[in-house]
Amino acid sequence: MNEVIIPVIDGHNDLPWESRANRGYSVEGIDQELEQTLHTDIPKLRRGGYLAQFWSAYVHSDFEGGDAVIATLEQIDFIHRMCARYPGSFKLATSAKDVLAARDEGRIASLIGIEGGHQIANNMAVLREYARLGVRYMTMTWNNTNEFADASVGEHKWHGLNDRGREIVAEMNRIGMIVDLAHVSPDTMRDALEASQLPVMFSHSSCFSVNPHPRNVPEDVQHMLAENGGVQMITAVPGFVSAELHDWYENGEHGPRPAVTVGMVADHIEAAREAMGVDYVGVGGDFDGTDAMPEGLSDVGEYQNLFAELRSRGWSEEDLNKLGWKNALRVLKANDGAYRAFMAAGE
Repeated sequence: MNEVIIPVIDGHNDLPWESRANRGYSVEGIDQELEQTLHTDIPKLRRGGYLAQFWSAYVHSDFEGGDAVIATLEQIDFIHRMCARYPGSFKLATSAKDVLAARDEGRIASLIGIEGGHQIANNMAVLREYARLGVRYMTMTWNNTNEFADASVGEHKWHGLNDRGREIVAEMNRIGMIVDLAHVSPDTMRDALEASQLPVMFSHSSCFSVNPHPRNVPEDVQHMLAENGGVQMITAVPGFVSAELHDWYENGEHGPRPAVTVGMVADHIEAAREAMGVDYVGVGGDFDGTDAMPEGLSDVGEYQNLFAELRSRGWSEEDLNKLGWKNALRVLKANDGAYRAFMAAGE
């Protein structure tokens, strides 16, 4: 008997930046298998069981101020153009209701997140304009400490969030933009969880208890996340998944590259479930945001391998559905009321 497909809401995919870097921002051709160039195309998304994708409107930290804003708008424009080009496959979505409508229409809901606080140029008006364009989360930092929050790597200037950062969290809560804590320092995680009045997310972060990589989430933060009602969307980035591979990178990449498998990603999911309970865990692959992905999870089309691995470990169908989509949809819905009020008010 064929196993039931588990729907996927994935927290993070870098197809827009990959398309900027290597495809001239073209939306053409992604309705075909692109095995040699991309982790993501429409046939793979269908095979993977995608219900919704948070597309990342990412901009490298080399872009600052107005240049970062312009580049972010280009990324958002790419996502809008992609949805318009393939209306039978994608539905631009800004809410949990839209996600379910897309499902009923046989389309993949396309949500938008921006991957770094530097992309608002420390300007609340820019933050609000992104929301009006459909952006539903902002990652508080990328790999760079900015004017209001410390990143996981590099300089820790503020010891978490400063007062400006708390103002930005409050404004994000007011307008219904989800606070994303991937990439931030542990102190920023703790400060943001204390400051946020709405559930937050980690769009693509794994477990520090399994691999003590600075991008991963410590267990005390996971406990805070469960109290907040948020979701940690486990990533498949090999260096974040495998402690052995992380050490190999840190020690100069000598000898054979350690293998990383879909089972190791499952180990992080189980560690997160152990720390928080199954209601606070999701998936955020970071496809097209890194090079080689784990064996058995090499592209978006192989997501069902992850659920098969967990099924073999005794996971119930209900818990697999919570992991795959229900927990992420709950967090989106919890922020939807504020977003609808903001959009309706036109402020």
